[in-house]
Parts: sequence; structure tokens; C-alpha cells
Amino acid sequence: MLAIIGGTGLTQLDNLNITRRLIVRTPYGEPSQPLIFGEIAGREVIFLARHGNGHTIPPHAVNYRANISALHLQGVTEIAAVATVGGIHPDLAPGTIAMPHQIIDYTHGRNNTFYDGIDLPVKHIDFTEPYCANLRQKWEQAALAIGEPLITHGVYAAMQGPRLETAAEINRLERDGATMVGMTGMPEAALARELGISYAAICPIANHAAGRGDSVHGIQYEELVENLNQTMERVRNIIAQLVKQNGAEHH
Repeated sequence: MLAIIGGTGLTQLDNLNITRRLIVRTPYGEPSQPLIFGEIAGREVIFLARHGNGHTIPPHAVNYRANISALHLQGVTEIAAVATVGGIHPDLAPGTIAMPHQIIDYTHGRNNTFYDGIDLPVKHIDFTEPYCANLRQKWEQAALAIGEPLITHGVYAAMQGPRLETAAEINRLERDGATMVGMTGMPEAALARELGISYAAICPIANHAAGRGDSVHGIQYEELVENLNQTMERVRNIIAQLVKQNGAEHH
């Protein structure tokens, strides 16, 4: 079963034919919203908006453990995530879509493991390659099939938020090797790995990161939203193709 996790700008899937909604309770609390079951191109998929229905949950307050646990309880084996970012590298201009292959985690204080209770032994997952190679390939094939340009490499800097970064922080991230910056990439990817779920993300670029491009003196939120709305339509098309291809594979 494939699940789509949507971020900023993707609180619903317009091309999803909804069949039911399910309230799931997990040992870690409730997920961001009821899970939405539906079909795209006749293939079943589960959709979850990371920030909730009305985009009311800030990145640092998302219950990532409940979200991943709820999907796992429904038999999800693959998670295709969408995470909006700011572009640090010059190639990552607003309106481009990138698929990171690495993460640097700068978050703090988030519940970032399922294995922190007294009744469970400590678990050290291998996280050398944080994204599933097989699912990354599927994202790439889906974009290629519909002629949608996709930058297939990048280093995602996961920041605490909810504020945007200073120009000096972006300079530091660039020195660290990051090419894009977001707030939700972790611990989502690591939690999926702990439960053995294939996980890969694509990242629409909403804006130049602070101090870069047209954000050199500040980030204009109105422009960011406008860019994102246009880019998300293309992201939905890639998702539809991904679901169609995935369904064909399993028949």
C-alpha cells in the first residue's frame, strides 16, 4: 500500500477520488488528521496532510510518530512524501522540483524514535542512505513519463522552524553541503526507516532561501504562496503518474 504525505501547499489531493476517512489512534497519540483513503487512476492510496486539514500544525509540533505509526497500522509499505523547501543552490530556483538524496538534521527536541521506552531495546537503524533507492527511482520514472523536469539529487537541511532562517544560517547550511532547506524532513524519514517502510520525498522549491536570489533582502510570503500554488499542480501530476505506475506493478 502506498501513502502520500502532503506538506505546505498540498493539504488535499484534487485528483483523489475519496472513498473513506479513518480516525486512527496510535500508542503515540493521534495523527495530524484522519487518514484519507481514495483512488487515483483506479489505484488505491492513502493521503495524509502533515500539517492537518487547515494547515494549523507547525513543523516542530507535528506528531511525526503518530503519523508514521498510523500509516504502518494500515499496512502502508511505501511513503511518497512531498516537502516544500527553500532553494540554497543556484539551480534550485522557485518553481523547480527536486528529489533529495541526503539529509542533514538540525532539529532538536522532537520525538525522533519509536525505541525510547523502558520496554523496548535501543535500536540503531542504518541511515547511510536516508531515502529508499527503489522509491526514488519510481518518483524519477513518474516525472520522466509525463515530461516533468525533476532534479534528482540534493541535500535537505531539516531546520527546527517555524521561523524562516537568517541569511547567516543559510550561509552555514551551504558550507555544510546543503542545497535546500525545509522543516519537516526529519524525523519523518528516520521513523519510516525504523518501521521498515520505504520512504522518499520530492521537494517543490517555493522560494530562494534567505539572502539568496530575490530573497537577498527578505522573503516575500505572498510570492512564495503564488509560486507554490503553480508548482503544486505539477507535483499532483507526478503523484498521479507515480500511483498509476505503482498500481500497474502490483497487478
